[in-house]
Amino acid sequence: MSGFRTLLYKEIIRFWKVLMQTVLAPVLNAWLYLLIFSHVLSAHIQVYPGVSYTAFLMPGLIMMSLLQNAFANSSSSLIQSKMSGNIVFVLLPPLSNFEFFAAYLLAAIVRGVVVGLGVLLVGLLFTDLQFAHPFWILVFALLASAAFGALGIVAGIWADKYDHLAGVQNFAIMPLTFLSGVFYSIHSLPSFWQGVSHYNPIFYMIDGFRYGFHGVSDVDPMLSLAVVLPVSLLMAWIALQLIRSGYKLRD
Repeated sequence: MSGFRTLLYKEIIRFWKVLMQTVLAPVLNAWLYLLIFSHVLSAHIQVYPGVSYTAFLMPGLIMMSLLQNAFANSSSSLIQSKMSGNIVFVLLPPLSNFEFFAAYLLAAIVRGVVVGLGVLLVGLLFTDLQFAHPFWILVFALLASAAFGALGIVAGIWADKYDHLAGVQNFAIMPLTFLSGVFYSIHSLPSFWQGVSHYNPIFYMIDGFRYGFHGVSDVDPMLSLAVVLPVSLLMAWIALQLIRSGYKLRD
């Protein structure tokens, strides 16, 4: 497993050396969302009884930042390696397919969790967050970051240029994230759009994560887990199959 440890170390150092861009910038973006939305809406909206809008908003912002950065870490690393040609130095060593996959995935999880913790620490300066069920917080944070880390591997392998990744982020991840209940409860939507929201897996990631903080949610956390766990496993399976096939890696 020395190859796995080396590749994992390389992937973590890769984003850690540009901390301003990979961690501090996303935390600042989340802080701006918090500052603007909480200032405008906090005095007018209370989604759950006894929970301020700022406290309601925080878990959504944490999860949004975690997902985006887990995806960005694995996808950007692979596309950069492919376009520069240095992916060959990862493929030539005697690394198993699983070691290759696990190193990229764990690095993505680490970056996602680090950014999420940064957003959490900033949020604690503005609101008194509760930690009703820490176990659920941890479970959904890890499963969601794993799902999007694996999705990043899939996208990084599939993409031939940066425009392809930008398309995935701008036309799939960003809309699904903003329509998943980050800034609102789906119960505030018309019945048709409530039904549509239930087909969005990111909604279950955020709702289950929010339950861990406040002990209340739009759906049962077990239902959220029943959706998020298979999604995470499916994305991991797809990523592993692409790595095993050598698709766009060994061509």
